[in-house]
Amino acid sequence: MAKELAFVSGASSGIGYQLALQLAQRGYDLAVTAHGDRLEEAAKDFEAAGATVHTFQADATKRDEVEKVWRGIEALGTPVAVACINAGIGEAGLFATESSLDQELAIVDLNCGSTVQFAKYISRQMAGRRQGNILFTASIASETTSPKMAVYSASKSFVLSLSKSLRFEMEHFGVNVTALQPGPVDTEFFNVAHMEDTKIGTDGKKSNEPDTVAKVGLDALFDGKEHVYAADFMTKLQGAVAGITPDSVQAKMQEKYMEPATK
Repeated sequence: MAKELAFVSGASSGIGYQLALQLAQRGYDLAVTAHGDRLEEAAKDFEAAGATVHTFQADATKRDEVEKVWRGIEALGTPVAVACINAGIGEAGLFATESSLDQELAIVDLNCGSTVQFAKYISRQMAGRRQGNILFTASIASETTSPKMAVYSASKSFVLSLSKSLRFEMEHFGVNVTALQPGPVDTEFFNVAHMEDTKIGTDGKKSNEPDTVAKVGLDALFDGKEHVYAADFMTKLQGAVAGITPDSVQAKMQEKYMEPATK
């Protein structure tokens, strides 16, 4: 019997790698995409876990490359049963004087633009089949005031809002949509976002491992949940009180997280 196909973006490292690996362990074949040479090495691990793996190297900040990935997936002739729209990047620093405009525009292109594009293609296919599961990787930052991470936080708010709205739309087609909202996770995100010497980028990220976050996300997806905070107590607590905590208090907490770890 042929296996069902799962799609994961940002699958070469971090949460995306773990989502793909655990989907392989759960019996899915994979269509995976990421930017850079590490995708092929990751694919070997997914194959060792039992999956047939189709890799699509692409810079998902570029619309034509996202379209090319989707055309490649369609050419496989197997519909996507599970989609984890996960790829994302960040940037740290004061918006007016420190952070990079080029990086922040790349955040918009990747975290928002490619998310919309992949979601459009995937939701159309799943709506036509009247079945499927979509997991969006948002963030705890999607619900918090985040000085020195303004554009990243805004981009994840976009992802969370998109996920929640699509959940209600796709219910009519028998498709489940879930948002995964991790706290700080021990991945390379903090190096790419220039946060390796912040308190959150050193001690904070140790609270959550990508394998645990991925498992919590997939369990929530297959349980049909709207969203899930992942995975430690502090992340769950922060999510629980985000709606009632004043923005000024959230901002002060974030500023502490963003202080240098070494002085």
